[in-house]
Amino acid sequence: MAQEDSTVHAFCDDVLGDRDGVALAESIARKELSPGEVIRASIARAKLVDPRLNAIESERFEHVAAATQKTGNGFFAGIPTFIKDNADVQGLPTNHGSRALRSSAARETDPYVRQYLDQGFVCLGKSALSEFGLNASNEPVGLEPTRNPWNLDYTTGASSSGSAALVAAGVVPLAHANDGGGSIRIPAACCGLVGLKPTRGRHVVSNMARSLPLNLISQGVVTRSVRDTAYFHAEAEATYRNRSLPAIGLVERPGRRRLRIGFAVDSVTGQATDGDTRRAVEEAADLLRSVGHDVRLAPLPVPKHFADDFLLYWQALAFAIAMGGKKMFDASFDRSKLEGLTRGLGNKFARRFYRLPFALRRLKKSQASYGRFFEGYDAFLSPVLASTPPKIGHLSPELPYELLLDRLVGFASFTPLANATGAPAISVPWSSTDDGVPVAVHLSASHGDERTLLELAYEIEAAHPWPTMGS
Repeated sequence: MAQEDSTVHAFCDDVLGDRDGVALAESIARKELSPGEVIRASIARAKLVDPRLNAIESERFEHVAAATQKTGNGFFAGIPTFIKDNADVQGLPTNHGSRALRSSAARETDPYVRQYLDQGFVCLGKSALSEFGLNASNEPVGLEPTRNPWNLDYTTGASSSGSAALVAAGVVPLAHANDGGGSIRIPAACCGLVGLKPTRGRHVVSNMARSLPLNLISQGVVTRSVRDTAYFHAEAEATYRNRSLPAIGLVERPGRRRLRIGFAVDSVTGQATDGDTRRAVEEAADLLRSVGHDVRLAPLPVPKHFADDFLLYWQALAFAIAMGGKKMFDASFDRSKLEGLTRGLGNKFARRFYRLPFALRRLKKSQASYGRFFEGYDAFLSPVLASTPPKIGHLSPELPYELLLDRLVGFASFTPLANATGAPAISVPWSSTDDGVPVAVHLSASHGDERTLLELAYEIEAAHPWPTMGS
């Protein structure tokens, strides 16, 4: 394990090395490695680094180490992974990152998680997240935060914080993440990973998303390579295919078609983008021009009330959690133990609830205006976040609610549009700051066009290799 004062990772000369999931899966298929070897190495890495990262919510190390020959027949058979702790895995509790829950072990596995695990993955446990996925940093009150492997003083982002930390640190090659406002793309950006939020409905709908009046949630993974993300989504299509969307297929290289790409560096909230982030997007625009794409400034047509409407819906979800937690989650739910952010969001909604029907109507209409924009463009380039990852404490749920909310809205202002519209978007690593934390860029496309995003991500990966912890 590499360990400096501020950096932790588990890359070493064991059987995992610095190989991605595809390389490991191919080695297992050729019988150069056994699933048992790969799983034991991953468990050893987890035990080494998690005491400093705080990325694992619960584990089943003894169970999987004793069952390494039962790995299924999917492409990723024998590859270890973690499932985010807001999705049920039979035999493990699901506590949604909240101290307000102390759930018993789940009796059944979530339908989406079954689709995920049907690819042959071996679940080593559950990864940590911020409370109910509402914060953009996982800093639970009274407990250690999930820390960024690149620099332990900084956030991993959220809500898929634990998954991102474990992948970036080399514990597993890819891990489950989901995204209701940026929770695949934000931690991917903070941890130097690839994070694709697929089109709404691309995969089996999770139990968590079924009852939402507007389903913001997409499921996926965070990975260290574009091809791991590409293979994951191609293999997921082999077990479930939404016939209303064009197939992604297996994307293995950059596309040949030269594209019309719009780009912007300033957010819909008017938040000023910091220098490192602005520079990354402008450099990415220059790179894409240099390889023949038509890249031009073209701010997205975001409806006037979008930011306020999305915030109101976010507040409504927190209110529903506070009021209905026992029915929604588990009888152990104790509202008095909710963090300040969750309580603050819910309290604000209680004074504004009458506006929700109008906000929902406008949010649903945003899909149409978004679609019209992509009649003239093939993709859109922007920051993932308005600034580089902040230090632990900047987004602490113990801050006064109004201060924290102002910081959150400013920080995570680019990602929610893809959730409201249901469109695909991807975070791609680009560079790093002077403090060693990653900087990423964001690409989005029209509904069902994940293929274009993956082709562009491959092109960036080839032309502008990003920093990796294992190198």
